[in-house]
Amino acid sequence: MKIALSLYDLEPRDLLDLATAADEFGFGGLWLGEHLVLPVEYGSAHPTHGQSGHQHHTGAIIDPATELMDPLVALGGAAAYTSRLTLATGIYLLPLRHPLLTARAVATLHELSGGRFKLGVGAGWLREEFDALAVPFKERFALLEETLDVLRAAWRGGPFEHQGTHFDIGRVQVSPRPVPVPLVLGGNSDKALRRAVRLGDEWFSSGTPSFEDALVLRDKLDRLCAEEGRVTGLRCHFRVARWDPELIRRYEAEGFTDVVLWADQVWGKGTLDENRRALAQAAERVGL
Repeated sequence: MKIALSLYDLEPRDLLDLATAADEFGFGGLWLGEHLVLPVEYGSAHPTHGQSGHQHHTGAIIDPATELMDPLVALGGAAAYTSRLTLATGIYLLPLRHPLLTARAVATLHELSGGRFKLGVGAGWLREEFDALAVPFKERFALLEETLDVLRAAWRGGPFEHQGTHFDIGRVQVSPRPVPVPLVLGGNSDKALRRAVRLGDEWFSSGTPSFEDALVLRDKLDRLCAEEGRVTGLRCHFRVARWDPELIRRYEAEGFTDVVLWADQVWGKGTLDENRRALAQAAERVGL
């Protein structure tokens, strides 16, 4: 079983230090969350709000003290400091960008990382963030799906064109060769799970499902894959609530292949040496 780290609210330099240590101590990957901007006053609630055991961050998920960074730039930096880690967005707000800009940036990061990058995407939930960027919030799911179509066309390599509801793209080229970036879709709702099975290569949990809920979600995804006729199923990445060897063993015993631990539980506000020692001890506790 592979054990990765979920990151959010870090300064860029701190992220590079954490990535270097995680690579050294045997972690399988980094998942970096994002918001583009901070709406200073907002009323939107995260989809997992009010669900017991599902939300890792207490209080506001984004506030004036939150450190925001561009995930593709940050993971490009991490790629230069590491050699083994899978680098992924968990998740990237796809409807807030033009698909050609995303296609170009991701293709570059894919090559810089030696093929270690995965693009984890979602539709977003913070209406005020969409308002700030003049993107219609109600159209975010349609934008997400059409953008995925454009990305796949762009990454096949060579010229392509696209005519859709939101984007009308004449014959252009992003890359002369294929760019095999896995597309990872997030979301725990029935609609999100069906979308992941239909359009994704892999799936990433939203929030932090309990162990029991993870079993339910895994079984739902297996059933939907069978209904959709997927031959290989869907690789799933589940966030886990805490650094607990017993809990990790329960996931492994149930056949889970990929779990993701919250980095801020062991990589805190101490000195670099203190943080590295804490992460090394945590890695040893979970058997890395």
